[in-house]
Amino acid sequence: MGPKAYAEGVIVGTSTQQQPPATVEELIGPELAAQLERLDVTSRKMLSGKLPGERRSKRRGRSVEFDDFRDYTAGDDLRHIDWNVLARLDRLFVKLFREEEDLALHLCLDLSPSMDSGTPSKLIYGARLTAALAYIGLVKQNRVGVSVFGVGESGQASTPRRLSPLRGRSGMRRVGAFLLSQVKEATRGIRPTIDPGQTFSGAMRSLTRAPGARGVMIVVSDFLLSEGLEEGLSYLGAATMSGAFDTSCVHLVSPQEHDPATARSAGVYGDLRLTDAETGRAAEVTISPESLARYRAAFEAHLARVKQCCVSRGVAHFLVQTSTPMPDLLLRTMRRGGVVG
Repeated sequence: MGPKAYAEGVIVGTSTQQQPPATVEELIGPELAAQLERLDVTSRKMLSGKLPGERRSKRRGRSVEFDDFRDYTAGDDLRHIDWNVLARLDRLFVKLFREEEDLALHLCLDLSPSMDSGTPSKLIYGARLTAALAYIGLVKQNRVGVSVFGVGESGQASTPRRLSPLRGRSGMRRVGAFLLSQVKEATRGIRPTIDPGQTFSGAMRSLTRAPGARGVMIVVSDFLLSEGLEEGLSYLGAATMSGAFDTSCVHLVSPQEHDPATARSAGVYGDLRLTDAETGRAAEVTISPESLARYRAAFEAHLARVKQCCVSRGVAHFLVQTSTPMPDLLLRTMRRGGVVG
């Protein structure tokens, strides 16, 4: 797999020779799983679940757990009037109860060719993060669905591939098997035949407009798109603004993308012919201190653009280097960001 060429003709990431994980235990080991047991997926918004669950909702409903009082208004169910309070205060109050409902968690992983680069690999890191988030949701009895996009059959870009929503700890085996099979296919080196931007925007449109789709959505991608970025994020933003989704984007970058000088040991210096991992287009470039300076400026501008596109649409944005230990990302960064708690 060749490196991903960027706008200035300078590299963004180097190809990886890392072996993809082969077992669920390689995706999420027992030590990390134990650390994740105490976490739960959280939402910044008031979202409606479909089934009774173990998650304490922000809504008040009809469970047996008392929550608060409010003044009686015409039409309220007389069975919810607190007659003891009426006898003491001569005022009508209605008892409110805390409703418990399940939370739908939608995880979407980018498997486009540019993800299969960097050390540590963005593709493998993204798969492990997706598995960890799925584990948190499943252990807490939330409904967890997983989708991937950017990987195609025989060079054809496909619509998102989806694993139907699951609940319960036992669902982790199916989530792991799905991710392992999709990552294995993504490392075969097949390039989609349409622009990756179209794949991204089409995937976001499909996922946000699916019948009954609502809940927490987390998109894991490197967002290396020449086109389609704003359109795809607009679908996420519209779903977020409507209240259907609470959306976060986890923006993965490799250490080599932040500082291409670290890739010199791989021969990424001097006169090179670079091939875009996704389009197959090649460019003759000279990697020099001047070109690296131009690259860094272009790359920082790209990072700022992705963040601005997310934030302006109400979508949370997390920039994550793949060298970040997974416990640090989940237990610190994403907890502070309100994704887990």
